[in-house]
Amino acid sequence: MTAQYGQNYGQQPHPYYGAPQSPYGAPPPQGPVRPRILWIVLAWLLFIVMSVAGVFAFAGGLFSSIADVAPTTTFSSGETVKVNLDPAQKPAIWAAADQPTDVQCQVTGGSADDKITLTKGIGEQTVTVDGTRWELLFSVGVPAAGEYQASCDGEGVRFGVGKELISAAGGLVGGTALLLGLPSLGFLIAVLTTIVVLVRRSRARRRMMGMY
Repeated sequence: MTAQYGQNYGQQPHPYYGAPQSPYGAPPPQGPVRPRILWIVLAWLLFIVMSVAGVFAFAGGLFSSIADVAPTTTFSSGETVKVNLDPAQKPAIWAAADQPTDVQCQVTGGSADDKITLTKGIGEQTVTVDGTRWELLFSVGVPAAGEYQASCDGEGVRFGVGKELISAAGGLVGGTALLLGLPSLGFLIAVLTTIVVLVRRSRARRRMMGMY
């Protein structure tokens, strides 16, 4: 009986001998699901950065445009100044006054046959630089770039020669394009990154679960 018991024991494998076997094959590999959520976070941080950059670019273009059109040569009533005018730069005469005042201006220079025009500004066009509020008086039309003489009369008025606001349109358009374009591009990148990461993570989970 003892020999028979030992023989039977040796012939029957222990039910728990060796590694456990899964009825569905090898267990799926375990590990972090990739790509990581960090890519989504970084994409939306990029959107925020690009949005802020667009705002700063617009503000920079706006301030640059204001500085570009503001009077660079100023003079008092009754004073005559020499200025370099270029028709391509849209020269203009501006005025700073505390109250409405009648003014008269003239621009001379070049030959006697040169036609110089002063066209009253449309509507109220103003810029403020260093606390001084300038209002556009006249757009100056000159036949060619060169040196001219400008003079104006107006009680209590400070005059200046600068440029028309239209000359700053390029900077404003560029700033506006950046204001709208950078956040839009950042948003598109963030949305596409989010979709791609979520789809790939879903596929990775299915592979880890053995679902193909």
